[in-house]
Amino acid sequence: MNLKNILTTILLASCCAAASAQTPATSSTMTAHQRAHQQQLANVKSSKMDRTVIGDMLKDDIAKRESEIVSAISPESQKLVADLLAEANKHIGKPYRHGMKGPNAFDCSGFTSYVYKQFGYSISPASRIQYTDGKKVDRKHLRKGDLVFFTSRSSGKNVGHVGIVVSADNETGKFKFIHASLKGVKISDCEGYYANRYVGARRIITE
Repeated sequence: MNLKNILTTILLASCCAAASAQTPATSSTMTAHQRAHQQQLANVKSSKMDRTVIGDMLKDDIAKRESEIVSAISPESQKLVADLLAEANKHIGKPYRHGMKGPNAFDCSGFTSYVYKQFGYSISPASRIQYTDGKKVDRKHLRKGDLVFFTSRSSGKNVGHVGIVVSADNETGKFKFIHASLKGVKISDCEGYYANRYVGARRIITE
Protein backbone atom coordinates (compact mmCIF):
# COMPACT_ATOMS: atom_id res chain seq x y z
CA MET A 1 0.00 0.00 0.00
CA ASN A 2 1.49 3.36 -1.05
CA LEU A 3 1.61 6.47 1.09
CA LYS A 4 -1.38 8.03 -0.66
CA ASN A 5 -3.60 5.06 0.14
CA ILE A 6 -2.40 4.95 3.74
CA LEU A 7 -3.24 8.64 4.26
CA THR A 8 -6.66 8.17 2.66
CA THR A 9 -7.45 5.23 4.97
CA ILE A 10 -6.38 7.19 8.07
CA LEU A 11 -8.51 10.19 7.02
CA LEU A 12 -11.64 8.06 6.49
CA ALA A 13 -11.16 6.36 9.85
CA SER A 14 -10.85 9.73 11.58
CA CYS A 15 -14.07 11.02 9.99
CA CYS A 16 -15.99 7.91 11.05
CA ALA A 17 -14.69 8.23 14.61
CA ALA A 18 -15.65 11.89 14.76
CA ALA A 19 -19.17 11.12 13.49
CA SER A 20 -19.55 8.35 16.04
CA ALA A 21 -18.40 10.67 18.83
CA GLN A 22 -20.84 13.40 17.80
CA THR A 23 -23.92 11.21 17.53
CA PRO A 24 -24.45 10.62 21.29
CA ALA A 25 -23.91 14.33 22.04
CA THR A 26 -26.52 15.34 19.44
CA SER A 27 -28.93 12.74 20.76
CA SER A 28 -28.33 13.97 24.30
CA THR A 29 -28.97 17.56 23.23
CA MET A 30 -32.22 16.54 21.53
CA THR A 31 -33.34 14.71 24.64
CA ALA A 32 -32.60 17.75 26.80
CA HIS A 33 -34.63 19.93 24.44
CA GLN A 34 -37.50 17.50 24.58
CA ARG A 35 -37.40 17.45 28.36
CA ALA A 36 -37.39 21.24 28.48
CA HIS A 37 -40.31 21.38 26.05
CA GLN A 38 -42.29 18.86 28.07
CA GLN A 39 -41.63 20.88 31.21
CA GLN A 40 -42.88 24.03 29.49
CA LEU A 41 -46.05 22.23 28.44
CA ALA A 42 -46.53 20.97 31.99
CA ASN A 43 -46.07 24.51 33.33
CA VAL A 44 -48.64 25.88 30.87
CA LYS A 45 -51.15 23.18 31.79
CA SER A 46 -50.49 23.81 35.46
CA SER A 47 -50.97 27.55 34.93
CA LYS A 48 -54.27 26.96 33.15
CA MET A 49 -55.37 24.64 35.90
CA ASP A 50 -54.48 27.24 38.50
CA ARG A 51 -56.49 29.89 36.68
CA THR A 52 -59.44 27.54 36.42
CA VAL A 53 -59.29 26.67 40.10
CA ILE A 54 -59.01 30.33 41.08
CA GLY A 55 -61.89 31.24 38.76
CA ASP A 56 -64.08 28.52 40.26
CA MET A 57 -63.22 29.68 43.77
CA LEU A 58 -64.20 33.25 42.89
CA LYS A 59 -67.49 32.10 41.38
CA ASP A 60 -68.24 30.02 44.46
CA ASP A 61 -67.47 32.99 46.70
CA ILE A 62 -69.73 35.28 44.66
CA ALA A 63 -72.53 32.71 44.66
CA LYS A 64 -72.17 32.35 48.42
CA ARG A 65 -72.35 36.10 48.99
CA GLU A 66 -75.37 36.42 46.68
CA SER A 67 -77.04 33.55 48.51
CA GLU A 68 -76.42 35.32 51.81
CA ILE A 69 -77.99 38.49 50.42
CA VAL A 70 -81.09 36.64 49.26
CA SER A 71 -81.38 34.65 52.47
CA ALA A 72 -81.27 37.89 54.45
CA ILE A 73 -84.99 38.35 53.77
CA SER A 74 -87.65 36.01 55.05
CA PRO A 75 -89.50 33.50 52.84
CA GLU A 76 -92.63 35.61 53.35
CA SER A 77 -90.84 38.70 52.02
CA GLN A 78 -89.44 36.74 49.07
CA LYS A 79 -93.02 35.76 48.20
CA LEU A 80 -94.09 39.38 48.65
CA VAL A 81 -91.42 40.58 46.22
CA ALA A 82 -92.47 37.95 43.68
CA ASP A 83 -96.10 39.08 43.94
CA LEU A 84 -95.03 42.73 43.69
CA LEU A 85 -93.16 42.07 40.44
CA ALA A 86 -96.09 40.07 39.08
CA GLU A 87 -98.30 43.11 39.74
CA ALA A 88 -95.78 45.42 38.06
CA ASN A 89 -95.66 43.18 34.98
CA LYS A 90 -99.45 43.39 34.59
CA HIS A 91 -99.03 47.03 33.56
CA ILE A 92 -96.44 46.54 30.81
CA GLY A 93 -97.48 48.55 27.76
CA LYS A 94 -99.61 51.09 29.61
CA PRO A 95 -98.87 54.67 28.49
CA TYR A 96 -96.74 57.30 30.16
CA ARG A 97 -98.54 60.40 31.34
CA HIS A 98 -96.81 63.08 33.39
CA GLY A 99 -98.32 63.31 36.88
CA MET A 100 -100.44 60.17 36.48
CA LYS A 101 -100.46 57.62 39.29
CA GLY A 102 -102.36 54.76 37.58
CA PRO A 103 -103.88 52.44 37.05
CA ASN A 104 -104.50 53.32 33.39
CA ALA A 105 -101.44 55.54 32.87
CA PHE A 106 -98.35 56.39 34.89
CA ASP A 107 -95.34 58.60 35.22
CA CYS A 108 -92.22 56.88 36.60
CA SER A 109 -92.69 57.57 40.32
CA GLY A 110 -96.44 57.20 40.02
CA PHE A 111 -95.85 53.69 38.73
CA THR A 112 -93.51 52.63 41.56
CA SER A 113 -95.69 54.18 44.26
CA TYR A 114 -98.81 52.53 42.79
CA VAL A 115 -97.22 49.06 42.68
CA TYR A 116 -95.94 49.28 46.24
CA LYS A 117 -99.27 50.68 47.47
CA GLN A 118 -101.00 47.47 46.35
CA PHE A 119 -99.01 45.67 49.04
CA GLY A 120 -99.49 48.12 51.88
CA TYR A 121 -96.38 50.28 51.37
CA SER A 122 -96.96 54.02 51.25
CA ILE A 123 -94.09 55.74 49.44
CA SER A 124 -94.04 59.23 47.98
CA PRO A 125 -95.24 59.70 44.39
CA ALA A 126 -92.16 61.89 43.79
CA SER A 127 -88.94 60.15 42.67
CA ARG A 128 -86.64 62.53 44.58
CA ILE A 129 -88.45 61.81 47.84
CA GLN A 130 -88.57 58.08 47.08
CA TYR A 131 -84.79 58.28 46.98
CA THR A 132 -84.89 58.98 50.73
CA ASP A 133 -87.26 56.09 51.53
CA GLY A 134 -86.20 52.66 52.77
CA LYS A 135 -82.57 51.61 53.00
CA LYS A 136 -79.65 52.56 50.76
CA VAL A 137 -78.32 49.64 48.68
CA ASP A 138 -74.98 49.25 46.92
CA ARG A 139 -75.21 48.45 43.22
CA LYS A 140 -73.33 45.18 43.79
CA HIS A 141 -75.96 44.08 46.31
CA LEU A 142 -79.18 44.71 44.38
CA ARG A 143 -82.03 42.25 44.55
CA LYS A 144 -85.49 42.00 43.02
CA GLY A 145 -87.91 44.64 44.22
CA ASP A 146 -85.31 47.32 44.97
CA LEU A 147 -85.96 50.82 43.65
CA VAL A 148 -83.29 52.15 41.27
CA PHE A 149 -82.85 55.82 40.49
CA PHE A 150 -81.49 57.82 37.56
CA THR A 151 -81.10 61.38 36.44
CA SER A 152 -83.27 62.55 33.57
CA ARG A 153 -82.75 65.01 30.74
CA SER A 154 -84.53 67.69 32.77
CA SER A 155 -83.27 66.91 36.29
CA GLY A 156 -79.62 67.84 35.90
CA LYS A 157 -77.58 65.88 38.44
CA ASN A 158 -80.62 65.23 40.63
CA VAL A 159 -82.88 62.17 40.67
CA GLY A 160 -85.41 62.37 37.87
CA HIS A 161 -86.41 58.78 37.14
CA VAL A 162 -87.12 55.58 39.08
CA GLY A 163 -87.84 51.91 38.39
CA ILE A 164 -88.07 48.53 40.15
CA VAL A 165 -85.37 45.85 39.81
CA VAL A 166 -86.62 42.63 38.19
CA SER A 167 -83.25 40.85 38.01
CA ALA A 168 -79.65 41.60 39.00
CA ASP A 169 -76.24 40.13 38.22
CA ASN A 170 -74.25 41.20 41.25
CA GLU A 171 -71.00 39.89 39.79
CA THR A 172 -71.07 42.40 36.93
CA GLY A 173 -73.32 45.05 38.44
CA LYS A 174 -75.79 44.74 35.55
CA PHE A 175 -79.52 44.62 36.17
CA LYS A 176 -82.94 44.87 34.55
CA PHE A 177 -85.73 47.07 35.85
CA ILE A 178 -89.39 47.74 35.12
CA HIS A 179 -90.43 51.37 34.85
CA ALA A 180 -92.81 53.85 33.25
CA SER A 181 -90.65 55.17 30.43
CA LEU A 182 -91.69 57.82 27.92
CA LYS A 183 -92.67 54.90 25.67
CA GLY A 184 -94.82 53.35 28.39
CA VAL A 185 -94.30 50.72 31.08
CA LYS A 186 -91.50 48.38 30.01
CA ILE A 187 -88.51 46.38 31.21
CA SER A 188 -85.08 47.83 30.38
CA ASP A 189 -81.44 46.89 30.88
CA CYS A 190 -79.25 49.25 32.86
CA GLU A 191 -76.87 49.98 30.01
CA GLY A 192 -76.08 52.85 27.67
CA TYR A 193 -78.35 55.79 28.48
CA TYR A 194 -79.45 54.40 31.85
CA ALA A 195 -76.00 53.20 32.93
CA ASN A 196 -74.67 56.71 32.39
CA ARG A 197 -77.50 58.23 34.43
CA TYR A 198 -77.60 55.75 37.31
CA VAL A 199 -77.69 57.44 40.74
CA GLY A 200 -78.34 54.74 43.34
CA ALA A 201 -80.82 52.29 44.86
CA ARG A 202 -83.12 52.01 47.87
CA ARG A 203 -84.67 48.91 49.46
CA ILE A 204 -88.25 49.20 50.69
CA ILE A 205 -88.79 45.56 51.69
CA THR A 206 -85.97 45.05 54.15
CA GLU A 207 -87.10 42.39 56.63
